[in-house]
Amino acid sequence: MWSVFYSNLNATFLIDFHLYNKTKRLSLMKIRFIIILICVSVLFSCSVNNVDNTSNNQITITQWNLINTSGGFAGVNDNFEIGDIIWVFNELTGSLTVINKNTDDMLQDGLDSGNYSYIFSENDSNLFLTVNDSIEFGLLTISEDTETFTLNQNVTLAGIAADGFIYTFEKMVIIID
Repeated sequence: MWSVFYSNLNATFLIDFHLYNKTKRLSLMKIRFIIILICVSVLFSCSVNNVDNTSNNQITITQWNLINTSGGFAGVNDNFEIGDIIWVFNELTGSLTVINKNTDDMLQDGLDSGNYSYIFSENDSNLFLTVNDSIEFGLLTISEDTETFTLNQNVTLAGIAADGFIYTFEKMVIIID
């Protein structure tokens, strides 16, 4: 009786041992496969010259095109073509570059061509633009999609006016390779 019990126990042990070894071999095979997969992935993701060709060589310039001026004492409503009047803000240097190609003196077009210093001032969650430390252009409002912004000279840090201009700008992104 002990011999039958012992042989059944031995057979059960051998079957369990065999299944354990088989499971262990499968686990080792999975681990080897994963290691090989990682090595191949790393090998093929490296480049010989170690240069990332995605966007490191690109320069992005955001230009703001004046597209409309409205308001003022006379109630003007002047439209401009994209590229006629361009403002480029350089956050690193705090400079504003204006390219103004408008030749019609009857149109209200804001600043003349040139380089200006600028600062943004915040008051009660409102943003105000001041140029050359003295010319306050008024309340700056950016659209929700950040594709346009307006400068409203009727709302300034000093208060509310009625005869200022409202300048509307449209964003254009230039990518240089």
